[in-house]
This record gives sequence, structure tokens and C-alpha cells, in this order.
Amino acid sequence: MGPFGPSVLFMALATRTDRRPSMARTVWDSTVGKKTVMAVSGLIMLAYLVAHMIGNLKIYFGAGEFNAYGHWLRTVGEPFMHYEWTLWLIRVVLVAAVVAHAVSAYQLSRRDIRARPSKYVHKKPRASYATRTMRWGGIILGLFIVWHVLDLTTGTVHSGGFQEGHPYQNVVDTFSTWYGNVIYIVAMLALGLHIRHGFWSAAQTLGAGSRTRDRALKSVAGVLALLLTAGFIAVPVGVMTGVVS
Repeated sequence: MGPFGPSVLFMALATRTDRRPSMARTVWDSTVGKKTVMAVSGLIMLAYLVAHMIGNLKIYFGAGEFNAYGHWLRTVGEPFMHYEWTLWLIRVVLVAAVVAHAVSAYQLSRRDIRARPSKYVHKKPRASYATRTMRWGGIILGLFIVWHVLDLTTGTVHSGGFQEGHPYQNVVDTFSTWYGNVIYIVAMLALGLHIRHGFWSAAQTLGAGSRTRDRALKSVAGVLALLLTAGFIAVPVGVMTGVVS
């Protein structure tokens, strides 16, 4: 074989092995894999939204209880977890879910466009309004998340004097401005449409859908979308009507 035979053979085998894609890469590159990532990440965010909405509605019980709830979020898990560790863990999981959801959605959209470069023959789209606005709704929600964090978490774009540790007053300040209400309400309407279609689509992707369950799943998606939209919008409405002040 010669003096360089074994080393050459080893390098050739290593090169061949390196070229073989991993199972995770193979799954991610597939359309089914990307849809699964979208479904799982979407359900993670949905679970957070339900909890977040319930927490937001505590604002109707007064400043003391709402501020206490804001403080509790930073002490969850103590003394096992250090101050704010649980909150940061939730944030990391949410950021990972948002990024995975957005990247997979974008790549699926690009793949869909490449697969159908020409326009549809039918002039009238057959998809529902929620389906047709999923992409734009996702962009609106992405921009809203950035604004929401800068407004009520860091206080960077907050309208009034941002008060650390006083979330009640910060929320009232935000929804005492017309643009704060417009941004929030438009984003929540987009969220409702996104959930209405996204929940049903996730169920189909994860194998929970069928002909017999299709109507029930769509009903659940509609109810979830309606409750979350109404629950979130109830906060600015409460401030605008003076119920929360």
C-alpha cells in the first residue's frame, strides 16, 4: 500500500464522512421538518401568551396586586433559583422559539415562491383571510415585540418617566397615548388572525388533525384567538375608559 497508504485512506474516509449530513440537518432541510419546528415553537409561544394574558388582567385588581405580580415574576423558583434566573430562562426559551419560528417561516415562504414562480390562474384567492395575511401578520408581530420590550421592559421608548419596579404606572403611561393604543391594538388583531390559522395548521402538522376533528380544531382555534385578542385588548381599553388609572 506504500508509506502514505493508511493516512491517505483515513483522510478519504474522513472526508466522505464529513460530507454526510447529520440527521438533524436532514430533518431541518426537509419541508416537514421546518413545518414541525414552526408548529412546536408556535405552541410554546401560545402557552406563554395564555399565561401572559392572565397576568395582564391582574391590572384590574389595582396597582398593588399588579406590581406584586411583576415582582413575583422575578422571584419565581427562589431560593433554588437565583433572583430573575427563572425569568431569564423563560426569556431565552421564548427568544429561541421566536427565532426558530421566524426562520422556518421565512425559508418555507421562499421555498413556496420558488416552487410556484408564476401567479395563480385563479384571480380570487381561495385561502382564508387569516391564511393570506400570515406573512404580514408575522412581520407586524415581530416589530411589535421589539417595540413592546423597548417600551415596558427597558423603558427606552417609554412615553412617560419609566419607573423600574412599577409596571402598573408604566402600563398606564403607555396606554394614555394614542399611538401606544394604536400600536398595541393593531398588533393584537394581527395576533388573533395569526393564532386562528396557526393553531389549526400546527395541529395538522403534528398529526392531530383529521376529517372528523377538523371542525372542532378550527372552533378551538377561533375561540383561542378571540379570547386572547379580547384579553390583551382589555388592558388598553381599561386605561382609555378610566377603569384603570
